Amino acid sequence: MRHRILLPDELGRHFTVRQAAASGVGRGRLAARDLDRPFRGIRSITTAETALERVAALAPRLRRGQLIGGETAMRVWGYPHPGMWSIDAPITVVVATGSARVRSHGVTGLRLAEGRADPWRIGVIPIVDPVTALFMCAGTLTDDQVVIALDAMITTADNYPGLRVGRPTLTTADIEQRLQAWVRFPGSRRIRDALSRTRDGVESPKETETRLALVTGGLPEPVVQHEIHENGVLIARSDLAYPDLRIAIEYEGDGHRTSRDQWRRDIQRQRELEGLGWIVIRVTQLDLADTRPLLERIRHAMASRR
Repeated sequence: MRHRILLPDELGRHFTVRQAAASGVGRGRLAARDLDRPFRGIRSITTAETALERVAALAPRLRRGQLIGGETAMRVWGYPHPGMWSIDAPITVVVATGSARVRSHGVTGLRLAEGRADPWRIGVIPIVDPVTALFMCAGTLTDDQVVIALDAMITTADNYPGLRVGRPTLTTADIEQRLQAWVRFPGSRRIRDALSRTRDGVESPKETETRLALVTGGLPEPVVQHEIHENGVLIARSDLAYPDLRIAIEYEGDGHRTSRDQWRRDIQRQRELEGLGWIVIRVTQLDLADTRPLLERIRHAMASRR
């Protein structure tokens, strides 16, 4: 059986044909069937199985000044964006105004004014900063979706699902400063309005969605991540709460349902809080699909405290 010629280690998992030729790899080896061809001029030693791997496969082809941007950048950073990130989703690549846009199958090339984006690198992927990524998407997002994204950008929580470790630390002041620099763009007013509804310390997108649903439904805004103490001891930290009324609101994601240990801890914590006189209201995705029953439960709980 004929053995494949080993590729030089310095090429990595994804590489350009030019890089391979410079490392002494011949045309015959590059034409072998064991190499994937995700983009023109690119070879990969394995086929991408996720959207993120597909972005990484494109990275060797990007030249200086060409950066992953827009929705693709939001997803690479791990910030919430509506819908699923499919492996065949178009990859957004931005260049400075006046430069030639990247043209390739599966790639959306855009231009961005010089100085608007701060370049970063995530592994092999050259990418715009998170604020630029969000500003590029703002025109296609709803008001609430922008708030959800902003909550994720400024959160100081270390357990927010999906966020990339090593992301820049941001505050609302940082985002306001960038707004002033960008002036006007599609969705700029939406970003500006959403900043007043953004809250620090949020631990999940659904926590933000629940908070916004309560306020939209006419209820007072709950406190985010309220710590509940008894005799100086921290008993629990509630996703959302009305402390004066001793009402705690907890969003139950799939992890609470599928993890036996998490489920047991949730039950134990609820019993402890109820023993201290708290009303605990547990929320699921079904409650957010039709908020009317949830709002009625909370109103009933509030009425019982008066």
